[in-house]
Amino acid sequence: MLTFLMTFIGVFLLYLLMVLGTGDGGTFGYLFHWEELVAGLIISLVAAAIARTVLGKAENTKLFVRFPLFLVYIPVWFAALAKANLQVAVMVITGKIRPGIVRIEPGLKTNLGKTILANSITLTPGTLTVDAFDDREEMYIHWIKVKDTKTMDERIKGVCGSFAGWARRLAE
Repeated sequence: MLTFLMTFIGVFLLYLLMVLGTGDGGTFGYLFHWEELVAGLIISLVAAAIARTVLGKAENTKLFVRFPLFLVYIPVWFAALAKANLQVAVMVITGKIRPGIVRIEPGLKTNLGKTILANSITLTPGTLTVDAFDDREEMYIHWIKVKDTKTMDERIKGVCGSFAGWARRLAE
């Protein structure tokens, strides 16, 4: 029930933020139309009901508890995104591309942690999560700049940067 309520409030506040200032001076002044509030309530209820099935699992509720930490992670991810964009642009211009598939073992135990890491990797230019297993701790990543590394830690650091540590903090 707490997950449902938190999701409902979060989605409704986000909706209100998006429609803020669209009123015409009526009941709610220049902030909102009453129709927008009703639509926001309905959309929030539907979103919370759908999310309840996904977020209701004990493993996934940790993300709600650690939501402030997730807010800290967002700027870290955006900084890595900007850095990766520049690196890929330089590699494309100079032609110094060495693509390949790399196997990593980030040591994540939960599916939520693996999902956070896989999405963080895939959304960063130059990398793509090809396969991640439920029953094993290994992941296969297509990387645009494969390096000869001797240890798994060097490979994880090269492919993921700090994403594996953040996924561990957020999900485990």
